[in-house]
Amino acid sequence: GCFECCIKCLGGIPYASLIATILLYAGVALFCGCGHEALSGTVNILQTYFEMTRAAGDVIDVFTMIDIFKYVIYGVAAAFFVYGILLMVEGFFTTGAIKDLYGDFKITTCGRCVSAWFIMLTYIFMLAWLGVTAFTSLPVYMYFNLWTICRNATVVDGANLCLDLRQYG
Repeated sequence: GCFECCIKCLGGIPYASLIATILLYAGVALFCGCGHEALSGTVNILQTYFEMTRAAGDVIDVFTMIDIFKYVIYGVAAAFFVYGILLMVEGFFTTGAIKDLYGDFKITTCGRCVSAWFIMLTYIFMLAWLGVTAFTSLPVYMYFNLWTICRNATVVDGANLCLDLRQYG
């Protein structure tokens, strides 16, 4: 009856792909949230402690660059959301239940080629993510160090500066 139908339907779910998709979305959300928080905090520190203001007009300043980096983060998040959906669909089509239903040699050969393509693409994305992680971890690390210094610094002579860069030249 209905129970056997539900068990058969649940047997076709690619649980490994489902878990991998959830992990992908969690990682992208963490990257997007941490990057946004670090960049917004950097703007706040620059305006509060270093008395920097946005340039008027169409001048590219540090604030414009920070806004561009935010949009890049949002674009990466959207692209990997779509990529996660593609991988999930590919996982559904390459499960054993679908192969049993459409067991033709051409379909399974095409499925193997698609799977190999996604494995290669995922490997390339993994290497790219290692580079992105290395590239973005330094600004986040510098932001949190500067935030800690500015939070713990005492205000001297009524100035709102927490770090005097003149001592470094």
